[in-house]
Amino acid sequence: MDSSETAVTDPRIQVLEEPDWQALAEAHEKVVGPYVDAYRKRRSSRQKHPVHDFLFAYYQTNRTVLRRWRPSPQMALRGDSAASFLADERYCETEYGIGLNFSAIDEKELSRLRWMVSLIRAAQNRPPRFNCFGLHEWAMVYKADEIRHESTPLRLSKEAVAEVVEASTIRCTHWDAFRFFTPEACPLNEIQPQRDSREEFEQFGCIHFNMDLYRWSYKGSPWVGSDLMRDCFLLALEARELDMRASPYDLSEYGYEAILIETPQGRESYRREQQRIYKAGQLLANRLLAECDYIIAQCAQLESS
Repeated sequence: MDSSETAVTDPRIQVLEEPDWQALAEAHEKVVGPYVDAYRKRRSSRQKHPVHDFLFAYYQTNRTVLRRWRPSPQMALRGDSAASFLADERYCETEYGIGLNFSAIDEKELSRLRWMVSLIRAAQNRPPRFNCFGLHEWAMVYKADEIRHESTPLRLSKEAVAEVVEASTIRCTHWDAFRFFTPEACPLNEIQPQRDSREEFEQFGCIHFNMDLYRWSYKGSPWVGSDLMRDCFLLALEARELDMRASPYDLSEYGYEAILIETPQGRESYRREQQRIYKAGQLLANRLLAECDYIIAQCAQLESS
């Protein structure tokens, strides 16, 4: 009996006929393609976008990996075109169709997935904090001789930036932001997060940790599916826009209205957007955990058989 005739007995498996999975691939390209093309065009003309480029440059995104649609670990693809995936040893024929070949995952990749799961669950078990007001971007330019985004002007003077920082409480829990603080700003932070203590401090109120869902889904490719990676990319884009709108940079040239977190009204506006990002991030985190748990369980089953 071939896969097209095999009844699905595992309720976790989603069998997709060729028109259905190709529609998913086309929808993925329609969303992701324009961002990839715009970044490539900027690179070729030596232009920069202080908001969007972050998702490609900082996260060291391979544009082909982001752009190419791949099935989730629970999907089985049917139809003649599905055979194109077999050129990659990480896919194989299953009893239901073409799907991931879990025996091809190496120990390094599996360890990374386990670490991701541990970090995300630790962050979920910690109450979200909504009182940082995006001051990490201010701490990165506090009393700095050079500005990180040198092609983008500040909307305040350096003296005014220093006044805002010194009049505020810095509450950054995210090591990947804290490590870019200026030396003068580091002692002003309530805590001193380190790389090896991330599970002690990370929490989902942090917009950067929500952005990192894209990092983890991307690093989990192809085992983590492209539909989830795309949704994480879009949330990271929203979070990055909030991040930079609340910064001391003048982004009016790029069509962004500043969130004046140096004012009570601006802080409340930031908090509302932060809470929205948090809620969306929880949904994506749960999806990522579900995919990772499934992958890890499949690998454990193979090891024990």
